[in-house]
Amino acid sequence: MSLKLYILDDDEQYATLLSEVASNIGWDVITEHNPVSFLQNKIEKEGVLVLDLNMPEMDGIEVIRALAEKQLKLLLILVSGFDARVLHSAQQLAEAHQFKVLASLTKPMSIQEFAETLNTIKPKLLSKKTIKTTQTSNTVTMAELDLAIHHNQLLLHYQPQIDMQTGSLHGVEALVRWQHPEHGLIYPDKFINLAEQSGLIEPLTEEVIRIAVQQSQQWKKEGINPDISINVSAENITSLSLPEQLKKLTDQHAIDPEKITLEITESAVMGDLTSSLDVLNRLRMKGFALSIDDFGTGYSSLTHLYKMPFTELKIDQSFVMHILEDSEAMVIVKICIMLGQMLGMKLVAEGVETQAIWDELKILGCDIAQGYFMAKPMSAETLLQWINNNQ
Repeated sequence: MSLKLYILDDDEQYATLLSEVASNIGWDVITEHNPVSFLQNKIEKEGVLVLDLNMPEMDGIEVIRALAEKQLKLLLILVSGFDARVLHSAQQLAEAHQFKVLASLTKPMSIQEFAETLNTIKPKLLSKKTIKTTQTSNTVTMAELDLAIHHNQLLLHYQPQIDMQTGSLHGVEALVRWQHPEHGLIYPDKFINLAEQSGLIEPLTEEVIRIAVQQSQQWKKEGINPDISINVSAENITSLSLPEQLKKLTDQHAIDPEKITLEITESAVMGDLTSSLDVLNRLRMKGFALSIDDFGTGYSSLTHLYKMPFTELKIDQSFVMHILEDSEAMVIVKICIMLGQMLGMKLVAEGVETQAIWDELKILGCDIAQGYFMAKPMSAETLLQWINNNQ
């Protein structure tokens, strides 16, 4: 099976050379030297684009913007003779436009390096084309979601969080799913925005917390007692009744509030600061732990750490996953760990997907790791089996 590869580079001789290399290893190649002409042609959505950033008539950044406007989400290999920081920043821009960047290569690059890059990504793309997963295109409505919240259609999967010093289970993150009677299992990216826009996020979060607390009680009976992390939204942390509601729930099920960690994104605390401080401080006073989630991706991280009573700092996976090949991601992770340690906060790294990343984070002094290297999210029953198999 051949794969479509577009090469857009104003250097005709160089583009021809890249085209020959790609053709020889089985790619179906289309070469273009003029960005305007390229954008006017028919472009397959599943193709890969080798994009030179430095072109005179229309540069690569403009091409990325134009592709985004056309909703042509090609997979990208970025090529540039600029300094490494420009190439790195261009990759961040592409990802902000929801493009997948397969590689970033600096000119002049060797033919061997280019061929190795194509050979590395080819098996992954072929497997994705061969194994098609059927996904529902059905959209869900506010009425359906309201019914789901109040008729036990929501369920939780749990992703283990591992103590990096002992290798033992520290806790789990509770991740909501919707078992729709017609559409099957629906993931939160399909309904959380609807919940926030329709005013259903508060009852949804209450239901998630209720399920998690009940599950914690059940686990205690079975001899395990992990901490449970639960995501809450901006609407939740400005609800002045939240601390009392949560404390009542944990009291009913004889759960220590310290076993519950509420994960709050930086963006969630950028609104009504007064209400957020009120709610967060009362949650801490009632014993609940607080985690600042996606740390480093917001606009005023240090202000949040200074003003708010967080007990845990969660390092965003967009940095963690790239620490071995991206020196800037490594610097950010080091700074996060240093800040957390100096402020007496627990440090959780998400997106740990390899042994090498685990080893590096352990050396840096991270406390807890979460990611596919250890385990994917799973049902409560499967988690029990996983614990028994990994003791």
